[in-house]
Amino acid sequence: MRFDEVGEISCDPRRARVFEQGWQSWSPTGTYRIGDPAPRPATPLNQILCYRPDTPVPDGSYQGEGMLAVDPGDGGPVRLWSGTGPGGIPSVRLRAEDGRLVVSANGPVAETPYDGGIEAALAGWADAVAAERGPRPIRAAPPLWCSWYGYWDKVTESDIATEIALIRRHALDVDTILLDDGYEAGIGDWLVDRPGFGSTAATADRIRGAGKRAGIWVAPFLVGAASTLHREHPDWLVGGADAGHMWDQDLRVLDVTHPDAAEYLAGVFQELSWQGFTHFKLDYVYAGALPGRRHADIHPEDAYQLGLRLIRQAVGDDATLHGCGAPLIPSIGHVDIMRVGPDVAPYVQPKSGDISQPGQLSARLASQAREFLHARWWVNDPDCVIVRPGVEEREQWAAFVAGSGGLRGASDPLGALDDWGLATTRELLRPAAMAPTLIPAEPAR
Repeated sequence: MRFDEVGEISCDPRRARVFEQGWQSWSPTGTYRIGDPAPRPATPLNQILCYRPDTPVPDGSYQGEGMLAVDPGDGGPVRLWSGTGPGGIPSVRLRAEDGRLVVSANGPVAETPYDGGIEAALAGWADAVAAERGPRPIRAAPPLWCSWYGYWDKVTESDIATEIALIRRHALDVDTILLDDGYEAGIGDWLVDRPGFGSTAATADRIRGAGKRAGIWVAPFLVGAASTLHREHPDWLVGGADAGHMWDQDLRVLDVTHPDAAEYLAGVFQELSWQGFTHFKLDYVYAGALPGRRHADIHPEDAYQLGLRLIRQAVGDDATLHGCGAPLIPSIGHVDIMRVGPDVAPYVQPKSGDISQPGQLSARLASQAREFLHARWWVNDPDCVIVRPGVEEREQWAAFVAGSGGLRGASDPLGALDDWGLATTRELLRPAAMAPTLIPAEPAR
């Protein structure tokens, strides 16, 4: 892939810093001192799942997706390069060479100087992108409870009933109850309930009967190799697209440019909407922007946006679309809420050491670095509050969520909380802020 030089910088090497904007929700993002290593994938699978799959970063370089900003550290303005014009989102690289910093890109970019440091530059850039791309109106995002971190993929309709009763008993301020992964028979077979789960339709009725909004998790562009969809409709898949390996199976990509696949996708969301779900957590949606052979010859990012439009048309403008594992810039104008970091976990350090992977440190670093996007492009989602006994450093994670302006979601089994955990959950269940917020930058690790 060709990268052309677009600028060079003289700097104070002791003070210069670079901001890398990651490609999607789970991609590490942050500010690094020139010469310090930035996070890179620990495995080829992580490159697919959490980074920009088709644009790995050469050793000794920094890379921002759609934008890269440099504070030269000499008192001069921050210099920010960002993509311009139609077409795909460019990658922007920085490398040190012969005492200078060289910037290159694989697509059209423009340079903009900003005074006031990197934080001010990022806010100014986000405002400019919003003016150009037109995000959806920022709407109130009330707190929710999510099944994932308590019940994982073994959740049942009965578990949801239990949590509804506990929410009522403790008078918790929960607006939406989100049924996460585990209800479906297969990845891609969204309208077939997993044996032992119960019924999504009955679950939605139960949630609504309790006076709450019903939410559901879907990975709309993934097709698992073990699914009925994969077996019966191989012609609906993007040729040559490898979406990784999860759920003990290879993952393929639904080709939303194929008329029958598009009709299927719309039908899934129409049915879920008819069942009563109004909050849709769209996960692993990086898959929709992967390159490959499609029925229609369009850019992968255009195919991704087509898929989001199909979903929006199916569920209506009042429904909430909640992106996760999502390419950030192409999602502007399509989602109401966006996960801005990797998954949290009951532990602090990601087990592989790769901070694209689940862990409180991973979630905090990326979410904090992207706080400037909140209430400019969407409502940020830093991920759920988990504060039950046994969660490592639960006080620190709760304090981070408390300082964020974004979505508040609880995800403990409420019956597992001690007095401190219940009181903290109660305190943190507040609506998201309606205006941009700022968390002081934390040094990347």
